[in-house]
Amino acid sequence: MTTAGKYVLILGYGEMGHAMQTLLGARHTLQFWDKAATDEVPLVSLEAAAALADIVIFCLPVNPHREIALRLVPLLKPDCIAISIAKGLDESGQTVAQIFADIFGASKHRYAVLHGPMISEELRAARPGFAQLGGSDAAARQAVQHLFADTALLLMPSEDITGINWSVILKNVYALAFGMADELGLGDNMRGFLMVMALRELDAIVRLLGGTAGSAYHLAGLGDLVTTATSEDSHHHTLGRRLARGDRSEVRGEGVHTLQMVEKHQVFAWRDFALFSLVHEVVLGQRDAASAIDRFTRESAPR
Repeated sequence: MTTAGKYVLILGYGEMGHAMQTLLGARHTLQFWDKAATDEVPLVSLEAAAALADIVIFCLPVNPHREIALRLVPLLKPDCIAISIAKGLDESGQTVAQIFADIFGASKHRYAVLHGPMISEELRAARPGFAQLGGSDAAARQAVQHLFADTALLLMPSEDITGINWSVILKNVYALAFGMADELGLGDNMRGFLMVMALRELDAIVRLLGGTAGSAYHLAGLGDLVTTATSEDSHHHTLGRRLARGDRSEVRGEGVHTLQMVEKHQVFAWRDFALFSLVHEVVLGQRDAASAIDRFTRESAPR
């Protein structure tokens, strides 16, 4: 299957919509839809563009995915493929992989997710990005690989769409702990310890939720966690720093929302995971970061 010269509808013209424009604009016909008007590119009618699309890329938060997918699905061509980069849970506690399976799986449309270290600013500057590609079947994965062929975004295909999706969602929670530790000046040794403990929990939770053992140690988990946990430009790293200072003025973001949805919907027994619980306590203001990390270290460190 070739995707040369495909008609690609990009939903959302934020940072990742801009990045997709940089990656795909030279080889494909791109159309953009966004709720907000922009002077940078002409925006199209969602319904009119959907009927022509070979590929639809959701560069949107997870919350509007279900509503928009339901609007699109009766209009799409049978061979159209839907792709998402969303890294969170919606208000019902569902992942984008679950939403796509419900809607596009039922309509027999192929779908895929892309997750990994793919910071938009770097992609737009022609620096390399990396993502795991999970698809509804082998044909979907092959088509998406062809779509991004010869671009700065390098893809690693995987059959474990569940593990990829949960890895990238949960790593935002753990990234907060790294910002806390850095703000407290706990050093590189602590960062190494937290990475080991975070991956141990991340792998266990991903397996609990139906992912493959070891999935968390690849691009969507370990790779994106390193990027998010160590970049000074990362929202979650910055938020972790602010929480460690006791600044609770803007406690928001994908990781915070994931904590809230996991608790609200009891997605898994989160209290069984000490580092996840630590972040939960600090984010909710139940404990200060310094004492929480000190307790966690003393209780979790190998004897």
